[in-house]
Amino acid sequence: MATGVATVRVEADDGDLRVDRWFRRHYPTLSHGRLEKLLRTGQVRVDGGRVKAGDRLAVGQIVRVPPLPAAELAAPKIRTTSEHLPTPAELRLGDDLRDAVVHRDKLVIALNKPAGLAVQGGSGTAVHVDGMLDYLRFEARERPRLVHRLDKDTSGLLLLGRTVAAAAKLVDAFRQRDTIKEYWAIVVGAPPADSGRIDLALAKTVAGRHGGEQMVVDEKNGDRAVTDYEVADRAGRKLTLVVLRPVTGRTHQLRVHCAEMGTPILGDGKYGGAQAFEGMLEGAGGLHLHAARLTLPNPAGGMLKLYAEPSPHFRATMTSFGFDPPREGGGFR
Repeated sequence: MATGVATVRVEADDGDLRVDRWFRRHYPTLSHGRLEKLLRTGQVRVDGGRVKAGDRLAVGQIVRVPPLPAAELAAPKIRTTSEHLPTPAELRLGDDLRDAVVHRDKLVIALNKPAGLAVQGGSGTAVHVDGMLDYLRFEARERPRLVHRLDKDTSGLLLLGRTVAAAAKLVDAFRQRDTIKEYWAIVVGAPPADSGRIDLALAKTVAGRHGGEQMVVDEKNGDRAVTDYEVADRAGRKLTLVVLRPVTGRTHQLRVHCAEMGTPILGDGKYGGAQAFEGMLEGAGGLHLHAARLTLPNPAGGMLKLYAEPSPHFRATMTSFGFDPPREGGGFR
């Protein structure tokens, strides 16, 4: 007797596994020859597309397992999508993510990610965007894919590719620096000039001043990191609203570069210490860094020009200090 078709999600422990090794782990009695035939005839699919034995899987992808005779089966060790009943908290977050969509076409989804929500899972992180992507399928058969990341505490534009090909083109646009990324930050103090370029190499350390892993300036061993900045508005010398355009995309690049200018981002205790909380409003805590605008090629053709409103705590600080929003485009390009 054979089973029916199963759809099985690739979980974190199986990320980057080859397709054949994934089947060996979860269906150990299925022979390699039999699996090759299923792959060759298109009966095994990943996110609706054909795959080969050596292709690698990504966390969150959906594997179609065709009907198999009982003799070829072993109980899968992971949860299938058909077996999972979402919790009320997951349903609420799914609704929130759909409400956060600022752009959707056949190939691309753009979210305005709220501050405090992780993009991907990790140690002690159970709730994250990557784990909720099924709620962003809309009418599509495939599950959308992340194409870049934002820090958990950074709000703003997060892109998803709705097909394998679209995601690959978006990833390539980021890799080839065919994107114009504009972040808004409220920093403590005043930058040394109204505009400029910060060019400081960064390396990772596990012995940061505030404990844990963080990035440090290391011109000898670090990777080159470049950020253009422009002052958009000032509140005397207390706080400054700046536009940041990263030319490179290193981890925590904007946070380290602002701190190295002597103007840490408001709320960034990791890199700014106590100074980063000077001028913080009651009830408006959190990192004041927002991915506001993004321009890049659309996989469907033409250009995408995207914008996301700042998060509530960012807007509250802007209102309190009378900051005007930066004009589109800035002045240093």
